[in-house]
Amino acid sequence: MSTMTLTATQSPSYRLTRRGRLTVLTLALLAVLAVGILWASGSVATERPGTPEPTRTVMVGSGDTLWGIASETAGGGDVRDMVGRIQQLNALDSGMLLAGQRLAVPVD
Repeated sequence: MSTMTLTATQSPSYRLTRRGRLTVLTLALLAVLAVGILWASGSVATERPGTPEPTRTVMVGSGDTLWGIASETAGGGDVRDMVGRIQQLNALDSGMLLAGQRLAVPVD
């Protein structure tokens, strides 16, 4: 009988030098930066390019409401539309206002 010696196949092992590790890290960071730049190419505020809406700043007084400020600003227009525009401009989650708060209000 003959005996055979079986050898396991070994996968090649790779070792990176310090310079190689720095190169790989730098390339990975550049790739992440490139993806971030491409992802954030629109305007942060509106997610689309364009000219900003002209506004004026209003100081909220005691007893002022968003509806009241919007009705004064809307003139003869739709007050609900103006409330929505003011909420969007100021990133308001609700219609609650605090005395002393500054609001950006559209100028029509």
